[in-house]
Amino acid sequence: MAARPAYLDLNQEALDREYNNRAQRPGPEFDAFMARCAADSAEARHILPCALDIPYGPSAEETLDVFTPAGAKGAPVNIFFHGGYWRAFNKSEFSYVALGPAQRGIVTVVVNYALIPAATMATLIDQCRRAVLWAARHIGAYGGDLDRLYLSGHSAGGHIVAMLLAQDAAVELPRAAIAGACAISGVYELEPVRRCFLNKTLGFTDEDIAHFSPRTLAPTLRCPLLVAVGARESAEFLRQSRDFAATWKASYGRIETAIISDKDHFSIRTDLSDPNAPMTALMLDHLNRALQSAPAT
Repeated sequence: MAARPAYLDLNQEALDREYNNRAQRPGPEFDAFMARCAADSAEARHILPCALDIPYGPSAEETLDVFTPAGAKGAPVNIFFHGGYWRAFNKSEFSYVALGPAQRGIVTVVVNYALIPAATMATLIDQCRRAVLWAARHIGAYGGDLDRLYLSGHSAGGHIVAMLLAQDAAVELPRAAIAGACAISGVYELEPVRRCFLNKTLGFTDEDIAHFSPRTLAPTLRCPLLVAVGARESAEFLRQSRDFAATWKASYGRIETAIISDKDHFSIRTDLSDPNAPMTALMLDHLNRALQSAPAT
């Protein structure tokens, strides 16, 4: 008897494989990737003017790092949310994402947030919203323009970006200040995640699926959004990006999509250390066009 599908037409083994990004890079290869990220992040903290571990809230996890190109004043600001399936990593492992934007005169804010299961998804999203509010009030002291904010994130960070644009999550955000956003390799519906191996840690409930699946929510903060994914990512990650972008485009149309050739779930984010790499160049072009089309404040 054929195994019963766990989600869509995928059995449990196939579904687990689709969401196990680490398995796509066997042990030594993944270790080398993480070592490169650590080295590039250390380089970013060494060569870029930066302010580290700035609190944006009361808890120990609520901190952020600001990377400012030398001499920046009134510069555009890219606020980045890291991935890790909401359960792993911290901001210090992603300092390198500031390297590419810095060479184009852009201030980068890398946000830390509490992880599941110590925190709930509701807490995590609220923290990220408050990090954006902090930037909208204080980034001028670090060379950034309060009225030229751009949101970006990878994997779980792509989900966070979408949530910040969706429904009630956008209520408190300074809409006029947020010119655009980029969601990279994101997860936009949580039901398949709940049905795979990840839910042993994440513990998603029916309520979580309903409240925190951006594909089923309305885009309230309607700035231009770029949805990007690597051509070599799993079929489920490609489907997630395609279906999410199609749903939101039908709602308000300000969506651009991109499939980045020869990039997998990991190489697409290491691109961000290089301003000329495909993902970075695409994101920075989108950022510039979003700023040009933003209403004057």
